[in-house]
Amino acid sequence: MRSLRAACLGTATALVALLCAPVASAVAADTGSDHDKGKDRVITLTGKLAEQSRFPVNPGGPAAQGDRTVFRSLLFDKDGNQVGETGGTCTTTRVSDGGAEACVVTYTLPGGQIAAQGMVFGHLVPGPPPSFDNAITGGTGKYDRARGSIHADTVAPGERRFTIDLQR
Repeated sequence: MRSLRAACLGTATALVALLCAPVASAVAADTGSDHDKGKDRVITLTGKLAEQSRFPVNPGGPAAQGDRTVFRSLLFDKDGNQVGETGGTCTTTRVSDGGAEACVVTYTLPGGQIAAQGMVFGHLVPGPPPSFDNAITGGTGKYDRARGSIHADTVAPGERRFTIDLQR
């Protein structure tokens, strides 16, 4: 099992990458007409970790239930243009069987925000942060009443691809 700091970094990195995936191109191309017509749409962004703080229950000790990570990531479109940012927290809920975290994240994009939450499993397993899926729980502006899911994959250290599947 890797250290708490490594585990938190992995999880936060995964979330940041998730939130910073190539969303700008999809956001830039989105005219809002899908929102008006009630159609589904997919936004892909790249997230790059910008800031991260860890708050372990047992400083210097093993991972523990209640460990918390706070993070912020920058979001980029497929052309490398910054189109937004993410911010969130993850709290360790289980340290056995690879660990589990409950996370709450907000994606700030042109025209509004998307709120998401869910579990990340395996954050204490050595190696790249695991892929995960979170539920979209709402939004503001052109993402008002948003529903759907966000899938995150690690593409490089401190970088994730986020696929935001908005359902109307």
